Amino acid sequence: MVDMFELRFLLASLHIEAILRGATVARRRKTLKSIKDGVGLGDAYGATLGRIKAQGEEKAKLAMATLTWICHAERPLQVDELCHALVVEIGVADFDLENVPSIGTLLDCCRGLIAVDAEASTVRLIHYTVQEYLCSHPGLFNKSHSILAETCLTYLNSQQVKNLTSHSLPDHGRMQFLKYSARYWGTHTNKDLSDNVRVFALKLLNRFENHICAVLLLEQVLDPGYIGDIPTSPLFSALHCVSFFGIVELVTVLINDEGYEVDQQDCAGRTPLTWAARNGHEGVVKLLLEQKNVDPDRLGMYDRTPLMCAAIEGHEGVVKLLLEREDVDPDRPDKDDRTPLMYSSAEGHEGAVKLLLERENVDPNRPDKDDRTPLGYSAVGGHEGVVKLLLERENVDPNRPDKDDRTPLVCAAIEGHEGVVKLLLEWEDVDPNRPDKDDRTPLICAAIEGHEGVVKLLLERENADLNHPDRVGLGPLGWAAIYGHEGVVRLLLGREDVDPNRPDGYDRTPLGNAAIKGHEGVIKLLLERENVDLNRPGVYDRTPLVCAAIKGHEGVVNLLLQQENVDPNRPGMYDRTPTRLCCCQGTRRSGQVVARMGKCRPQSVR
Repeated sequence: MVDMFELRFLLASLHIEAILRGATVARRRKTLKSIKDGVGLGDAYGATLGRIKAQGEEKAKLAMATLTWICHAERPLQVDELCHALVVEIGVADFDLENVPSIGTLLDCCRGLIAVDAEASTVRLIHYTVQEYLCSHPGLFNKSHSILAETCLTYLNSQQVKNLTSHSLPDHGRMQFLKYSARYWGTHTNKDLSDNVRVFALKLLNRFENHICAVLLLEQVLDPGYIGDIPTSPLFSALHCVSFFGIVELVTVLINDEGYEVDQQDCAGRTPLTWAARNGHEGVVKLLLEQKNVDPDRLGMYDRTPLMCAAIEGHEGVVKLLLEREDVDPDRPDKDDRTPLMYSSAEGHEGAVKLLLERENVDPNRPDKDDRTPLGYSAVGGHEGVVKLLLERENVDPNRPDKDDRTPLVCAAIEGHEGVVKLLLEWEDVDPNRPDKDDRTPLICAAIEGHEGVVKLLLERENADLNHPDRVGLGPLGWAAIYGHEGVVRLLLGREDVDPNRPDGYDRTPLGNAAIKGHEGVIKLLLERENVDLNRPGVYDRTPLVCAAIKGHEGVVNLLLQQENVDPNRPGMYDRTPTRLCCCQGTRRSGQVVARMGKCRPQSVR
């Protein structure tokens, strides 16, 4: 919702700016008189645009070009990027850096509609409602993407840029617009391919492989660090480029007129089909699949096929097109033994998962190198729709563990995905007590993380084991007590079959562990149970009172001393009482607390 104070301030600012623009007192009075009560932002923006257009042809043209870039650029532009973009004259072979406008000039021309984000050094509209207003008046920016594409291509075809080779590092201080134009010329082209854009694009593509544009594009779209391992040839052909951007008409020209090899791999091992599949360009994928020499199942970067790339991104249309080919293996794994179904499941792409599961030769239980199945991945991600689709397959094993012996239920419990846990528990053959390699059940994992909703769901299963200990002897209640998860402790103590005195590997009970950590809220909940042993000693014969006193948790000490059954003088190791032991530990403050409560007298240390 728009902040009303912010809007009122913006409206007032625009009105004040309009008034102060008057060169004389009379003109300022005239402007003030023209501003009526109740004039909204739309009227203020319209009036501001009117002043922009009335300030002179050159300034008006510069202002509208600035607004066009800010509104339609694919990402926020840095100050220098925008200024350098505005120096380009469409169709002119060179650009003069001495004509680059200053940011002050742009701010002045735009009459308060733009501002500089000081933190990010980007230029933005003064308020998002300006964007809404400008976009609701499409006549203000005719063929905006075509103009932006022509600007990018003019820049890339300029003599200054052509002088750079694919192996030379450009002077980014003088070539501020180079990275943006290399990355997004095709995006703007794909949105509006005018005749001029087509001519400019083909001019660039004719020498694309040796153009600095190819390197800069790859630097921005490949994984960080991979660009350093790129061989010098083949780098990235024009066909790879237009397939990446999904420009069907240009792909057709390069295949039919220029005779490009449709199945050639680039420096990253990707074919034009792989790039088109990765970016979800159905038209290009369909066109490439119609070519005789294309291999729709060819391995590329990380041993991923086009189908896998589409599945990772969730491009259903592309997945469907590829699955219609008999020579595509829908279950082919990559270098990590992950299949398209695994990736779609991990990302929660229900449509792609559904398409893949329709193929009989797709194994829904196939594990990767970590022994995790598609169901395991969807459980970790909390993708309920995918989990439901997988569970509908009769041959899906809902209890199959990964390399850490974690079942899908354990994974969902750890992450706190209540919806997934509920779906899994609805299946009778799901084992709610199957532990992982640390002997931790789903209930223990949920208790450790404090996921109350998951704990509640697990407790609804009659066969849930509330007292199962893990490798260190801690059960759900013990772990919840250690971490101070009061809600989980309350839920567990609400069950009569939970053992509140079950010791861990150090003979510490939940009360003892809560006392060590100083969790007063947990202590109060445990003390409400009649069968809690207040004096049970743990390691070194230390009772909960001793543990709390040694750690200096006065609040816990006070709570325990208020209980009638607490023995403040119970001797432990070497027959030392809590007070003596506290003094030995250097925590005389705790000993004084015990004495002050009237339960015992501080004694000299033996």
